[in-house]
Amino acid sequence: MVAKKRILLHNKLKMSELQPKINKPIILIFSTAYLPLTGGAELAIKYITDNLAENFDFVLFTARFSRSLSRFERIGAVEIHRIGFGLPLDKYLLPVLGYLKARRLIHNYKPTANSYRLILWGMMASYGSIAAYFLKKRSPEAKFLLTLQEGDSQEYLEKGRLGLMGFWLARLVKTADKVQTISFYLKRLAVKHGASFNETEVVPNGVDLNIFNKNVSSEELRELKIRHGITDKQKVVITASRLVYKNAVDVLIKAMNEISDAHLFIAGTGPDESKLKNLAEELKIIARIHFMGDMTHDALSKYYALAHVFARPSRSEGLGSAFLEAMGAGLPVIGTNVGGIPDFLKHNETGLFCEIDNPCDLAAKIKRLIHDEGFRKNISAEGRKLARENYSWDKITQKMSAIFFRLLRP
Repeated sequence: MVAKKRILLHNKLKMSELQPKINKPIILIFSTAYLPLTGGAELAIKYITDNLAENFDFVLFTARFSRSLSRFERIGAVEIHRIGFGLPLDKYLLPVLGYLKARRLIHNYKPTANSYRLILWGMMASYGSIAAYFLKKRSPEAKFLLTLQEGDSQEYLEKGRLGLMGFWLARLVKTADKVQTISFYLKRLAVKHGASFNETEVVPNGVDLNIFNKNVSSEELRELKIRHGITDKQKVVITASRLVYKNAVDVLIKAMNEISDAHLFIAGTGPDESKLKNLAEELKIIARIHFMGDMTHDALSKYYALAHVFARPSRSEGLGSAFLEAMGAGLPVIGTNVGGIPDFLKHNETGLFCEIDNPCDLAAKIKRLIHDEGFRKNISAEGRKLARENYSWDKITQKMSAIFFRLLRP
């Protein structure tokens, strides 16, 4: 009986915490995954909510995925409700159970006399956003903001999963009061599927410019060279990529076969890791290809300081935050002319374009940067300037705040 009373008391406390504090608007966030699971979308939520905590209350609904994750907790400015049983299948339950959980909140929510100060924020055309879609249909007075962060190919976004991707993408963008995309490529895709051009706004993800700009001593760099068998004459290429088909790390490894005086560091993990290691062994260059696994920002910043070039010959890309982080760290970047990359990469100005699925062309671009120091420094300086002027989280947060407040206008 005592335990039952404790559970009831805990539930009452949780629901009371969902009420706006000092009459702040509430933003309900629907994201299929969230911290400690990390990706571009999850980090965007974290930075934006941390910076706007004084103006809004944030409540997030996400799949639980693991029994080691609490059903309810607060991380930073966000009150988190994890839906499901702690299994990978929880994401399939999120559209219905997330909707039902959030509906209870709206039922208890008391709007002000002048406005309905509540926003439904769906992160990506995903299971979480489908829950927000159902809630919008039930409570049309609530404003619905949809953010598109997808990095998959257009073909997959339109035809993937037996056409369900395109089906839900169209319904979500048509139902949303506002669509925010992280690139002009995604804006064009949203408008193609029925979003209003005027109500679709491009606000990219930001970059934490302080993380990758830490001073690394010459002694630390020398130790890294010794550890990895790098001579003073050899150059270093780096990529930070999830090891999946779309990021084309296989193309980068093949390009390294054409460059005998350089080492490649690969930061990241993914389902293609074994296949990529086998490729490096088949080409007999495994001694110069270093698979570093998932790296902390502190560790990665040291290898960025060691590197001469960042390269990722993506087959598709929603924006490419890893490029912007490298640019902010002062590295020249090489990418492909796909997705959101052209938003920031101007050929021969802020970086270099290489052809898709062309290792020889990528190798030529890498050679140009590592052997022409003056050109490399010019590209690095322009890229760093662009990242600092246009992609700081402070500026991105200001733009998102403006979107939130416009949605709340009566």
